[in-house]
Amino acid sequence: AGLADATDSGYDVIIAGTFDMTGYIVELAPEYPDVKFIDFDDTPDFTACECSNILAVQYTTAAAGYLAGYAAAKVSTTGTLATIIGMEFPTVTDFKVGFDQGAKAANPSINILNQVAGTFSDPAKGKEIALAQIAQGADVVFPIAGGTGLGALQAVKESGKLAVGVDSDQALIFKDSDPEQAAVILTSVEKRVGESLYQQLKATIDGSAVYGKGVLLGVADGAVGISKNAYYEKIVPAEVRAEVDKLEADISAGTLVVDSVM
Repeated sequence: AGLADATDSGYDVIIAGTFDMTGYIVELAPEYPDVKFIDFDDTPDFTACECSNILAVQYTTAAAGYLAGYAAAKVSTTGTLATIIGMEFPTVTDFKVGFDQGAKAANPSINILNQVAGTFSDPAKGKEIALAQIAQGADVVFPIAGGTGLGALQAVKESGKLAVGVDSDQALIFKDSDPEQAAVILTSVEKRVGESLYQQLKATIDGSAVYGKGVLLGVADGAVGISKNAYYEKIVPAEVRAEVDKLEADISAGTLVVDSVM
Protein backbone atom coordinates (compact mmCIF):
# COMPACT_ATOMS: atom_id res chain seq x y z
CA ALA A 1 0.00 0.00 0.00
CA GLY A 2 2.88 2.36 0.80
CA LEU A 3 4.43 1.79 -2.62
CA ALA A 4 1.06 2.29 -4.35
CA ASP A 5 0.48 5.53 -2.40
CA ALA A 6 3.91 6.85 -3.34
CA THR A 7 3.39 5.91 -6.99
CA ASP A 8 0.03 7.69 -6.98
CA SER A 9 1.50 10.90 -5.53
CA GLY A 10 2.93 12.40 -8.69
CA TYR A 11 6.61 11.54 -8.22
CA ASP A 12 8.80 11.08 -11.32
CA VAL A 13 10.97 8.34 -9.84
CA ILE A 14 10.09 5.72 -7.22
CA ILE A 15 12.89 3.78 -5.52
CA ALA A 16 12.20 0.49 -3.74
CA GLY A 17 14.25 -2.62 -3.35
CA THR A 18 15.09 -6.16 -2.31
CA PHE A 19 13.19 -9.30 -3.28
CA ASP A 20 10.31 -8.29 -0.96
CA MET A 21 9.37 -5.36 -3.22
CA THR A 22 10.05 -6.54 -6.78
CA GLY A 23 6.65 -8.21 -7.22
CA TYR A 24 4.85 -5.01 -6.22
CA ILE A 25 7.00 -2.88 -8.54
CA VAL A 26 6.26 -5.22 -11.47
CA GLU A 27 2.54 -4.97 -10.67
CA LEU A 28 2.49 -1.16 -10.57
CA ALA A 29 4.91 -0.32 -13.40
CA PRO A 30 2.52 -1.02 -16.33
CA GLU A 31 -0.23 0.98 -14.63
CA TYR A 32 2.04 4.04 -14.36
CA PRO A 33 4.03 4.14 -17.63
CA ASP A 34 5.17 7.73 -17.00
CA VAL A 35 6.73 6.90 -13.63
CA LYS A 36 10.25 5.48 -13.48
CA PHE A 37 10.98 2.74 -10.94
CA ILE A 38 14.43 1.85 -9.60
CA ASP A 39 14.50 -1.64 -8.07
CA PHE A 40 17.71 -2.08 -6.05
CA ASP A 41 19.32 -5.31 -4.84
CA ASP A 42 16.98 -7.44 -6.94
CA THR A 43 15.66 -7.68 -10.48
CA PRO A 44 12.41 -8.62 -12.18
CA ASP A 45 12.43 -11.07 -15.09
CA PHE A 46 12.52 -8.48 -17.86
CA THR A 47 11.57 -11.11 -20.46
CA ALA A 48 8.32 -11.88 -18.66
CA CYS A 49 6.96 -8.47 -17.61
CA GLU A 50 5.96 -5.06 -18.93
CA CYS A 51 8.96 -3.44 -17.32
CA SER A 52 10.21 -0.80 -19.76
CA ASN A 53 10.03 1.84 -16.96
CA ILE A 54 11.99 -0.24 -14.41
CA LEU A 55 15.74 -0.09 -13.85
CA ALA A 56 17.14 -2.92 -11.71
CA VAL A 57 20.36 -2.20 -9.81
CA GLN A 58 22.35 -5.15 -8.48
CA TYR A 59 25.79 -5.51 -6.96
CA THR A 60 28.72 -7.85 -7.50
CA THR A 61 29.62 -8.03 -3.83
CA ALA A 62 31.88 -11.01 -4.57
CA ALA A 63 34.61 -8.62 -5.74
CA ALA A 64 34.63 -6.76 -2.41
CA GLY A 65 34.26 -10.09 -0.59
CA TYR A 66 37.47 -11.20 -2.31
CA LEU A 67 39.41 -8.28 -0.78
CA ALA A 68 38.04 -9.00 2.70
CA GLY A 69 38.74 -12.73 2.35
CA TYR A 70 42.31 -12.02 1.32
CA ALA A 71 42.87 -9.74 4.34
CA ALA A 72 41.12 -12.21 6.70
CA ALA A 73 43.31 -15.12 5.59
CA LYS A 74 46.44 -13.00 6.00
CA VAL A 75 45.61 -11.98 9.58
CA SER A 76 44.37 -15.42 10.67
CA THR A 77 46.82 -17.21 12.96
CA THR A 78 44.91 -20.53 13.10
CA GLY A 79 44.46 -20.94 9.34
CA THR A 80 40.70 -21.38 9.84
CA LEU A 81 38.04 -18.84 8.85
CA ALA A 82 34.26 -19.12 9.20
CA THR A 83 31.26 -17.80 7.30
CA ILE A 84 27.63 -17.73 8.43
CA ILE A 85 24.92 -17.32 5.78
CA GLY A 86 21.43 -16.14 6.71
CA MET A 87 19.70 -17.84 3.78
CA GLU A 88 20.95 -18.98 0.40
CA PHE A 89 19.93 -16.21 -2.00
CA PRO A 90 22.42 -15.13 -4.72
CA THR A 91 22.56 -11.63 -3.19
CA VAL A 92 23.78 -13.26 0.04
CA THR A 93 25.98 -16.11 -1.19
CA ASP A 94 27.80 -13.78 -3.62
CA PHE A 95 29.63 -12.25 -0.63
CA LYS A 96 30.89 -15.71 0.35
CA VAL A 97 31.89 -16.81 -3.16
CA GLY A 98 34.30 -13.88 -3.37
CA PHE A 99 35.42 -14.12 0.26
CA ASP A 100 36.39 -17.79 -0.19
CA GLN A 101 38.25 -17.09 -3.43
CA GLY A 102 40.20 -14.20 -1.89
CA ALA A 103 41.05 -16.23 1.22
CA LYS A 104 42.40 -19.08 -0.93
CA ALA A 105 44.44 -16.62 -3.01
CA ALA A 106 46.08 -15.42 0.21
CA ASN A 107 46.54 -18.91 1.67
CA PRO A 108 45.79 -21.94 -0.55
CA SER A 109 45.60 -24.22 2.50
CA ILE A 110 43.12 -22.03 4.41
CA ASN A 111 40.25 -23.93 6.07
CA ILE A 112 36.83 -22.23 5.73
CA LEU A 113 33.94 -23.41 7.91
CA ASN A 114 30.42 -22.49 6.82
CA GLN A 115 26.92 -22.74 8.19
CA VAL A 116 23.53 -21.61 6.88
CA ALA A 117 21.43 -20.21 9.74
CA GLY A 118 18.12 -20.32 7.86
CA THR A 119 17.12 -16.93 9.26
CA PHE A 120 18.19 -13.28 9.18
CA SER A 121 16.55 -12.39 12.49
CA ASP A 122 17.85 -14.71 15.22
CA PRO A 123 20.90 -13.22 17.03
CA ALA A 124 20.91 -16.11 19.56
CA LYS A 125 21.29 -18.64 16.75
CA GLY A 126 24.03 -16.54 15.15
CA LYS A 127 25.91 -16.46 18.43
CA GLU A 128 25.57 -20.21 18.92
CA ILE A 129 26.84 -20.95 15.39
CA ALA A 130 29.82 -18.58 15.75
CA LEU A 131 30.81 -20.03 19.13
CA ALA A 132 30.78 -23.54 17.61
CA GLN A 133 32.93 -22.34 14.68
CA ILE A 134 35.37 -20.61 17.07
CA ALA A 135 35.58 -23.85 19.08
CA GLN A 136 36.63 -25.55 15.81
CA GLY A 137 39.53 -23.11 15.45
CA ALA A 138 38.06 -20.21 13.48
CA ASP A 139 39.71 -16.92 14.44
CA VAL A 140 37.99 -14.71 11.82
CA VAL A 141 34.21 -14.99 11.39
CA PHE A 142 32.26 -13.41 8.50
CA PRO A 143 28.50 -13.36 9.19
CA ILE A 144 26.36 -12.57 6.11
CA ALA A 145 23.15 -12.87 8.03
CA GLY A 146 21.47 -9.60 9.01
CA GLY A 147 20.22 -9.62 12.62
CA THR A 148 21.41 -13.22 13.04
CA GLY A 149 24.92 -11.95 12.30
CA LEU A 150 24.78 -9.47 15.19
CA GLY A 151 24.80 -12.43 17.59
CA ALA A 152 27.83 -13.83 15.77
CA LEU A 153 29.66 -10.53 16.22
CA GLN A 154 28.96 -10.71 19.97
CA ALA A 155 30.43 -14.21 20.09
CA VAL A 156 33.55 -12.95 18.34
CA LYS A 157 33.90 -10.06 20.80
CA GLU A 158 33.47 -12.31 23.84
CA SER A 159 35.97 -14.86 22.44
CA GLY A 160 38.64 -12.30 21.59
CA LYS A 161 38.59 -13.22 17.89
CA LEU A 162 38.11 -11.12 14.76
CA ALA A 163 35.14 -10.51 12.46
CA VAL A 164 34.37 -9.14 9.02
CA GLY A 165 31.28 -6.93 8.87
CA VAL A 166 28.70 -6.88 6.10
CA ASP A 167 26.65 -4.41 4.00
CA SER A 168 27.90 -1.20 5.66
CA ASP A 169 30.91 -0.21 7.77
CA GLN A 170 29.81 -2.12 10.88
CA ALA A 171 32.74 -1.01 13.03
CA LEU A 172 31.59 2.59 12.69
CA ILE A 173 28.04 1.59 13.67
CA PHE A 174 29.40 0.20 16.98
CA LYS A 175 32.15 2.80 17.47
CA ASP A 176 30.30 4.84 20.12
CA SER A 177 27.74 2.37 21.51
CA ASP A 178 30.06 -0.64 21.86
CA PRO A 179 33.73 0.23 21.24
CA GLU A 180 34.87 -3.29 22.18
CA GLN A 181 32.67 -4.69 19.40
CA ALA A 182 33.99 -2.17 16.89
CA ALA A 183 37.58 -3.05 17.81
CA VAL A 184 37.27 -6.69 16.60
CA ILE A 185 35.80 -5.89 13.15
CA LEU A 186 38.85 -5.82 10.90
CA THR A 187 36.90 -4.54 7.88
CA SER A 188 33.41 -4.76 6.39
CA VAL A 189 32.26 -5.72 2.89
CA GLU A 190 30.19 -2.72 1.90
CA LYS A 191 27.29 -2.66 -0.52
CA ARG A 192 27.11 1.09 -1.17
CA VAL A 193 23.45 1.28 -2.10
CA GLY A 194 23.18 5.03 -1.46
CA GLU A 195 26.11 5.85 -3.75
CA SER A 196 24.75 3.59 -6.50
CA LEU A 197 21.26 5.12 -6.32
CA TYR A 198 22.75 8.62 -6.45
CA GLN A 199 24.59 7.62 -9.65
CA GLN A 200 21.45 6.13 -11.22
CA LEU A 201 19.33 9.18 -10.34
CA LYS A 202 22.00 11.44 -11.86
CA ALA A 203 21.96 9.27 -15.00
CA THR A 204 18.14 9.39 -15.03
CA ILE A 205 18.21 13.20 -14.92
CA ASP A 206 20.83 13.52 -17.67
CA GLY A 207 19.06 10.91 -19.81
CA SER A 208 21.85 8.32 -19.89
CA ALA A 209 20.12 5.73 -17.66
CA VAL A 210 18.60 2.90 -19.67
CA TYR A 211 15.33 1.61 -18.23
CA GLY A 212 13.84 -1.77 -19.09
CA LYS A 213 16.98 -3.63 -18.06
CA GLY A 214 19.30 -4.30 -15.16
CA VAL A 215 22.75 -3.00 -14.28
CA LEU A 216 25.31 -4.92 -12.27
CA LEU A 217 27.65 -2.62 -10.36
CA GLY A 218 30.95 -3.46 -8.75
CA VAL A 219 34.26 -2.19 -7.43
CA ALA A 220 35.05 -0.03 -10.48
CA ASP A 221 31.69 1.75 -10.07
CA GLY A 222 32.32 2.52 -6.40
CA ALA A 223 29.18 0.50 -5.60
CA VAL A 224 30.95 -2.14 -3.52
CA GLY A 225 34.18 -2.10 -1.52
CA ILE A 226 35.71 -2.75 1.87
CA SER A 227 35.96 -0.44 4.88
CA LYS A 228 39.43 1.01 5.24
CA ASN A 229 39.02 2.67 8.62
CA ALA A 230 41.20 3.04 11.72
CA TYR A 231 40.39 -0.53 12.83
CA TYR A 232 41.47 -1.93 9.46
CA GLU A 233 44.71 0.06 9.67
CA LYS A 234 45.38 -1.19 13.19
CA ILE A 235 44.57 -4.90 12.64
CA VAL A 236 45.76 -5.47 9.06
CA PRO A 237 49.53 -5.02 8.56
CA ALA A 238 50.66 -2.30 6.13
CA GLU A 239 52.12 -4.78 3.62
CA VAL A 240 48.83 -6.71 3.49
CA ARG A 241 46.89 -3.46 3.01
CA ALA A 242 49.19 -2.62 0.09
CA GLU A 243 48.50 -6.04 -1.45
CA VAL A 244 44.75 -5.49 -1.02
CA ASP A 245 44.99 -2.08 -2.73
CA LYS A 246 46.81 -3.72 -5.66
CA LEU A 247 44.13 -6.44 -5.91
CA GLU A 248 41.42 -3.79 -5.81
CA ALA A 249 43.09 -1.92 -8.67
CA ASP A 250 43.37 -5.19 -10.65
CA ILE A 251 39.66 -5.91 -10.10
CA SER A 252 38.74 -2.38 -11.24
CA ALA A 253 40.94 -2.76 -14.32
CA GLY A 254 39.43 -6.14 -15.15
CA THR A 255 42.75 -7.97 -14.95
CA LEU A 256 41.57 -9.91 -11.90
CA VAL A 257 38.20 -11.55 -12.39
CA VAL A 258 36.38 -12.71 -9.27
CA ASP A 259 33.83 -15.53 -9.42
CA SER A 260 30.27 -14.38 -8.85
CA VAL A 261 26.80 -15.89 -8.68
CA MET A 262 25.20 -12.62 -9.81
